[in-house]
Amino acid sequence: MPSRVHKNQKNNLPHTPLTVGQVPERVVLIGLITRTQSADQVQEYLDELAFLSETAGAETVRIFTQKLDHADSRTFVGKGKLEEIIEFNKANQIQIAIFDDELTPSQLRNLEKIMGCRVLDRTNLILDIFAKRARTAQAKTQVELAQYKYLLPRLTKMWTHLEKQRGGIGMRGPGESEIETDRRVIRDKLSRLRVRLQEIDKQNSTQRKKRGEMIRVALVGYTNVGKSTIMNVLSKSEVFAENKLFATLDTTVRKIVWENIPFLLSDTVGFIRKLPHDLVESFKSTLDEVREADILVHVVDISHKNFEEHIRVVNETLAEIGAIDKPILMVFNKIDAYKYVEKEEDDLTPSTRENISLEEMKTHWIAKNNYTSVFISAINKKNIDELRAALSGLIKQIYFVRYPNNQNYIQDTYDFEEQ
Repeated sequence: MPSRVHKNQKNNLPHTPLTVGQVPERVVLIGLITRTQSADQVQEYLDELAFLSETAGAETVRIFTQKLDHADSRTFVGKGKLEEIIEFNKANQIQIAIFDDELTPSQLRNLEKIMGCRVLDRTNLILDIFAKRARTAQAKTQVELAQYKYLLPRLTKMWTHLEKQRGGIGMRGPGESEIETDRRVIRDKLSRLRVRLQEIDKQNSTQRKKRGEMIRVALVGYTNVGKSTIMNVLSKSEVFAENKLFATLDTTVRKIVWENIPFLLSDTVGFIRKLPHDLVESFKSTLDEVREADILVHVVDISHKNFEEHIRVVNETLAEIGAIDKPILMVFNKIDAYKYVEKEEDDLTPSTRENISLEEMKTHWIAKNNYTSVFISAINKKNIDELRAALSGLIKQIYFVRYPNNQNYIQDTYDFEEQ
């Protein structure tokens, strides 16, 4: 398949803000169309990889794709395609080649030797973004643990990634005062990180117990769907939110009181396709807020062309951590960005998602879902009252079962307030 210039060059995606004098690293992205990944799927994966690259502070110059039955065991792509990429990189001063799938240690070694530039895979890029975004001791420890797990089998060529002195995307390693070459040292470091994480988990578990039996609500969803914005609207707080992947990495919890019923609302890290397994394992303690929640608010970006795929990814992750069997409120966000193109009467071409109106989409999903569904724009605060009413209803159902003696008190107080 021919290569193409990425659509970001048409300014369809936001750029990561850079500090004064900072020049973004120039990267190319590489993906494979195989028997298990169609051309449309690869296009979507690579567009997401471009967004990840921009979140990390890079400029995506070009995307390369190739159709193969399976990845080449030595160089991932075929010989001819690799020569084309190398020629383009030399002519355009490309600093990094990023592959959409996780590379084996041997592929990584071979590619860096042949290409003469830095080579990253999707896993390494996501780990780099997490390292950049981590703020709390827990998040930093979790990321560091995942980084060392990733580095261990790649030890023979990856030690330069541990140098604090070196900068750039994919170079934000955990860091050591001296470069160690002994695998035992890394395993010892992993053991210490696991112990440290267990200590932090115990502290967090104690904090959660101190919250008592308040109802707990967790915002979940794909990354960059607007969870933090919804958190700000519902809790009237200022949680960090921006149009980037993984803007929120640390769990934020706020206490809210509606109609004399207190509950806790937590904002959690977003999910993503092809999320590295080691990262999921490392962040399972962060996802305790999801596992221990009474209600999940599943936020969906309905303006995204593949939002149904995002729903599937989130549901699979929830099932993996044992949190799928909970009351769920589906919140379809960003209706302000929903695009609808009405077909002409004489247009006999098959309908696409863009030809479905928002009202038709609402009817479809309300009928399809076993869960309560609301459609909102958090940024414009549209239909927020509907969201509050739906969530309040779920909270009351649990609250009055848990505290049956409080029902009359709450109702009497609410009636008085209404008068």
